[in-house]
This record gives sequence, structure tokens and C-alpha cells, in this order.
Amino acid sequence: MDKNTLTGLLLMGAVLFGFMYCNRSSQEQHRQAATEQQADATAEAVSKPLTGDSLRGEMAKYVRSAGTLVDSAARTYALTTNAFDLRADSTGNVSGSVVLGETKTIVDSIIAAPAGAPVLARVMTALNNERAYKGMAQFMDTEAKAEAITLGDKNLKVTFSSRGGRIASVTLPGYKTETTTPPSPITLFTDSTNSYSFEFTTVDQQRVNTADLNFKAARVNDSTVRMSLPLPDGAELAFVYTVIPDKYIVKMDIEQHNMESVIPTTVTTMRMLWHQTMMRNEKGRTFEERNSAIYYKLLNESPEDLSAHSDEKEKLQGSIKWIGFKNQFFSSVLIARKNLATAEVASSPIKGKEDEPRLKEMSMDATFEYSSKNEQVAGFDFYFGPNDYPLLSSLDDVISPDEDLELTRLVPLGWGLFRWINKFVVIPVFSFLSGFISNYGIIILLLTIFIKLILFPFTYKSYMSQAKMRVLAPEIKEINEKYPGQENAMKRQQETMKLYSRAGASPLSGCLPLLLQMPVLIAMFSFFPSAIELRGQSFLWAHDLAAPDVILTLPFNIPFYGSHVSLFCLLMTVVNIIYTRINMQNQPGGTSMPGMKWMMYLMPVMFLFFFNDYASGLSYYYFLSLLITIIQTYIFRRCVSEEKVRAQMLENAKKPRKKSGFMARLEAAQKKQEALMREQAKQNAKRRR
Repeated sequence: MDKNTLTGLLLMGAVLFGFMYCNRSSQEQHRQAATEQQADATAEAVSKPLTGDSLRGEMAKYVRSAGTLVDSAARTYALTTNAFDLRADSTGNVSGSVVLGETKTIVDSIIAAPAGAPVLARVMTALNNERAYKGMAQFMDTEAKAEAITLGDKNLKVTFSSRGGRIASVTLPGYKTETTTPPSPITLFTDSTNSYSFEFTTVDQQRVNTADLNFKAARVNDSTVRMSLPLPDGAELAFVYTVIPDKYIVKMDIEQHNMESVIPTTVTTMRMLWHQTMMRNEKGRTFEERNSAIYYKLLNESPEDLSAHSDEKEKLQGSIKWIGFKNQFFSSVLIARKNLATAEVASSPIKGKEDEPRLKEMSMDATFEYSSKNEQVAGFDFYFGPNDYPLLSSLDDVISPDEDLELTRLVPLGWGLFRWINKFVVIPVFSFLSGFISNYGIIILLLTIFIKLILFPFTYKSYMSQAKMRVLAPEIKEINEKYPGQENAMKRQQETMKLYSRAGASPLSGCLPLLLQMPVLIAMFSFFPSAIELRGQSFLWAHDLAAPDVILTLPFNIPFYGSHVSLFCLLMTVVNIIYTRINMQNQPGGTSMPGMKWMMYLMPVMFLFFFNDYASGLSYYYFLSLLITIIQTYIFRRCVSEEKVRAQMLENAKKPRKKSGFMARLEAAQKKQEALMREQAKQNAKRRR
């Protein structure tokens, strides 16, 4: 390619780019000018005292500009829309009728109304809407009564409103609130606490939000409702909702016909706006607030969430599969069948007193691909239901059989190993037991026994290790007395390790089983507060195993503790102190370190403060687990003879033992360090001379 050709191509590209930029700017200016013109007209109408004569003038002006010439001699124009049937001549006379809601009113009677009358303002608003939105103005009467249609089953009740063609409220009859007396069915949101709408640009460069439009509602059958906008020239926009029985799912399909005359073909995206005020459903505000957040999933990525503790906003780029507004036990989730293109999500806690009914403000501003040529615009699936792990795991087969939506991430079961324990052990056992037993206090007891049986070998090994160390304690004391002082530290260590090797004991063997049990305890810490099965379930004095079992409300607040007393938490603390004492008695020389002894007793007291506000089911489980451990320790003491342990260790000492690789390396390192210390001592002695 020669220099002249290259220069020519660059110039052509520059001209083309300049043309596109100017054209875009011109369109934007046109749209902005139209919007400003509409705002100026509205402001002018508001600022001036509205009278019949001023309204007549505005109507005549619009009929002559937008109407059709029907009498050239008299210069008479006619305008016929869904709201207006008017005639206007060159002198400014206007005749005909105006439809307000479902009422047709003669123009003369409207103009005769007193200055500032509500009917004058309604007609002026309708006229401004007709100027701005033309064929859609008929659907923008704000005073028109919205039609409501309710669909659902025993699990889910959904009310649809013709105002905006949207879901107005969602109720879960199978669940009751914990904040009202008597308890009422859970209402995820109402018309005043939830809103979503779609926004698009018309051929007249007007921004239209479906929340401003009154759809025509039609019940198709017992599970389907259709919201439609029959527009001029055979155009139609419709939202079709279908409630799926027993799955807490509402399917939404956006359909359209001949929309090229309304929305230009150059429009490639449609905007979706969703806002929800999260309301309280549980007794404890703090814990419910801590577990309420926005969750989202990008295509081929794991779900993420926004901070539950502070104001946070995040812009999401790429293919977005779903966005959910999650409460402690219930969620509202939007699942896009063809993915969202972009989204901005925001969450803001509502600070207030304990009796404040609102928790958080959550919002979503998203876009998805759109073309006015396609009859099937987009499809969404709404999930309105409990954060129930088995239920959420089954929704893939209903919504998207070919992919893993990972909706189970709405249930906070911990991360990594802890989540696996809950997923593959705790939940299956819990679900199995709940299929036969209705009392969840008994189920927790059986679950605890089951877990203790699995961990029994580790518990037994830990006790035997402690028994061996108690048997060896006198010999270890002799070694310490034989090799006193810091200069003999290495020798003491070597002799102690030789003793352990001969006896077949190890100080680490008692710690390892305890470490293996820790993941289970941490997994339970995540499972019980998130187990919706425990919500509202009573046991003994606890009215709700998913909330603190308050037996006494204090007239004051204790820092880090709260203003109530949880009995299960108190019992757990007492048993934990007893277990700590027993465990210290099992340790050789356990009482020789007063500072460590004090620290060991401090931990149960800290747990008292920490768990007082947690679910009583969790404290009940820890109480049972500690109590069973104490019983196991007592049985071990009665059944295990330390004399037999000593005899067995003596037999082990007689047998030739092959050093493990670790012990060999440790011994070699000790010898090397001892040699270095001797060499250092010699050097120090030479310097002193």
C-alpha cells in the first residue's frame, strides 16, 4: 500500500468518524431539547395560574400542530387519540371531548371549571403526556385505579398490579413472622417496599419507564397473567407471568409485536431497575441484619456478595446470571435466561432502634440485549422463597438443567472444608432425620450423637495419648532434674524424645485428634444459624431454635453481652468450664502453670458473651457435644487402667523400633545444634581468657 492510498483511507475514516459523532451528538441534542421543552412546558403550566381559557389555548395550539386539517376554508384541525377527540379552528375555539380514566367529558364543561380545579390540572397533565409520549400517553393516567390479580398456591401468593405491569407483593403462607403478635404470614415485600420497571427510548427520543404506564391485565389461567400495552399501528408490549407450583418460582416473559414503530431498531439494550426495602421478619435485629445482603453470580464464576455491614455499591461487567436480595432466611432472586449485560448493585443498612421494621435498602440497575424486531424480547425467572438448601439445589432442573446456578450459595454454610462438611455430612443426616422425627430438639440430639460416634476414634486416641503422658510424667520430671539449667536444654530435649520413642508415645498425638474435630465444630457454627428448618421450632423453654432462648430480659445493656440471658448459652458455658477442669486434670502437670490455667477458664466465659445472641440451636448443640465428651471421658477413666497403659509402654520399649524419617531428621538437627552450642561455648571461653 503506497503513501497516498494510506493517507486517503485515514482521511475517509476521519470523515466517517466525524459524521457518526456529529450525528450522535445531534440525536442526543434533539432528545435533550425535547425533554427540556417538555419540562419547560410543564413548569410554565405549573407557574401560571391554570384557568379554563389558558387550557383552551394550550389545547388549540396542540391540535393545530399535531392534528389533521379537515376543513381548509375554516382552517379547522382534528385530533383523535385514546384520550382526546378534539377540533380547533384558527380563532382558537376548541370542541370535542377528553377521556379521563374511564370518563368522557365535554370540553366546554372542562373549560367552565373554576380556576385551579383538579380537572383542569388532570387535562393539562394528559395533554403534556400526549405531547411527549404520543401513543403511550393513554396509559399514563396516574389517577387511574390499578387492577390487582393474585395467583399462587399454598406456598406462594403473588399479587400483580396493572400499574407498571409488575409484581406488587409476595407472601409466603407457609412461614410466619417472628415480629408480630399473633404471627402473620411472611410478606417478602409489598407495593410500597418493592418496585421494578423497564426503561427504553422511543422513536421520538423520549425515555419511557414502564412504572408510569397502566397495563391492561388479563388472567390467562389459574397460574398465568398477561399485562399488555396495545399501542397504535398494531404495536404491543406485554409482560407474561407464570407461577410454577411448589417451587417458589415466577416466570416472566417479555413479548412484543410491531414495536419498530415505537422503539427504533438502533436501540440495542433495555434497562431494568429494581429496588427493594428489606423488612424485618425475625426477633433479633442485629443477627438478621448481619445475614442480609445482595448476592450475584457472573457466568462461569462463583457467586459473590456485597458487604452486609456498610453502604456498598458495585458495577458488574460481563454476563450476569442472577442477582438476589437475600434476608437471613428468605430471598428474592432475579435469574436472567440470556444473562444481563451490565448491572450496578447497591446496598445500604437502615440504622435505627431495635423496633425499626426496616433493615436495608437494596437496588439493581441493569441492562440486557434488546431489539424491537424480536417478538420474544427476554425471559426472567424470579425466585421468592426460603433459603432452604435442598430446595435451592433442586431448582437447576426447573430453571436451567444444563448449568449449575449455585443458588445454594444463598445459604451461608462456611467456606472450603467447613462447607463440604455441612453439604455432604450434616445436611444429609439432618434431612434424613427430619423425615422421621418432627421434634427438632430430638433431631439435634441424634445429630450430635451421630457426629460423636464418627469422631469417637479420634476422641479415644486423644485420651490414650493423655494417659500415656501422665504415665511418663514422673520419668520426664527425673530427666528435668538430671539435666537442669539452660545449658542442658538440648540434652533434656534429646532424652525426652528418646523416652517418647521407647514408650511409643508422642505429645502431638493428643493434639492432632482435637485439631481434626475443629472443622466439625466450625461447620456447625455456620450450619445452625442458617438452618431455616429450625426457624419457629420450639424445644423445652426455647420458642425458636433459630433465635436466642431468652429466659430473662435485663433492664440494662451489658457491653458485648446484650440485654437478655440465653439459658442454653449459660448451660453451655457451665458445662464448658467443667470440661475445662476435667481436661486440665488429665494433662500431666496441668496445674503447674497458673497463668495458663487462668486462660483456659477465661475461654468459656468469652464464649458466654459471644454466643448469647446466637441461635439457641447452636448453643444447644455445643452443650450436648461437651456433655457427651464429659461422659466419654468418665467412661474412659473407668475402663482404661493406667497400669495397663504403663505395662504396654514397657512392652513397647523392649521391642526394637525403627526411627521414622521425621524423628531421624529431628535427632540429626538436635545433634548439629548441640555441636554448634559446644563450639560457641569454646569460643566464649577463649575470649574470657
